[in-house]
Amino acid sequence: MVLSAKDKIVSLSELAALITDGSSLALGGSFLHRGPFALVRELIRQGRRGLELIKQSPGYDIDLLCRAGALRRTRAGIVAMEGNFGLARWYRQAVESGQIELEEHACATITAGLRAAAFGIPFQPCGGLQGSALPALNGWKSCEDPYGSRRDVWLIPPIAPDFAIIHANAVSRSGDARVLGTAHWDRIMTRAAKKVLVVAEELLPDESFRERPELTLVPHFMVEAVAVVPRGAWPGSCWPHYEIDYPAVEAYVAETDSDLSGHLAAAPEARVSANA
Repeated sequence: MVLSAKDKIVSLSELAALITDGSSLALGGSFLHRGPFALVRELIRQGRRGLELIKQSPGYDIDLLCRAGALRRTRAGIVAMEGNFGLARWYRQAVESGQIELEEHACATITAGLRAAAFGIPFQPCGGLQGSALPALNGWKSCEDPYGSRRDVWLIPPIAPDFAIIHANAVSRSGDARVLGTAHWDRIMTRAAKKVLVVAEELLPDESFRERPELTLVPHFMVEAVAVVPRGAWPGSCWPHYEIDYPAVEAYVAETDSDLSGHLAAAPEARVSANA
């Protein structure tokens, strides 16, 4: 697919088709908030396999990929369906059964690895790991402060995902991505990744981005392609457009069958496609 430098808008299916089996994906958002969930579901519809997920605080997204058998590996910090729903069951089963490989992190260590990749340096110092088993589990090295404090810091190697995928409030045709409210870890993900893909709630004129440049989280020259998918963060939230669909999440959590057809069919993007 050849994308115009001035128009990077593609369909959701075309956006997902840019991601090949075995790719490593840094997914934006946090837990049930502003995650690129429509694209995650489309990857499952297209039968993608062997993916790696990189995220400080995944939940629904990683659970869905494990349930579909699409994931082979993850580098993750805290994993949960948020306080209302507890742990991510399909993710836990995948780790315990050996279905996926887990490189366990703290949120801070994934952020440090992404920073190392973004800054083009061989490691990023990270504190706060004293007493944790994570450095030994992952083979992280430490060094003493060269400025004489005699405090050791851990050195986290670079984490450079093949793709960073974020859900934005709005985009321009050329690919500028606007995020309202907290950016979570989306900014550093997009700077560390080899390519950036964006799913957005709405398309706005280029003039809007020139008038409010401070709202642009990712500039167009960093973005490979964009799909406009209203309610694409469902069943999560995308402030100020909509809140978490708690009944939908509760229904998902209650399901015990690995068959995802019903859940995928209930997603907003699937209903729009069916009515088109």
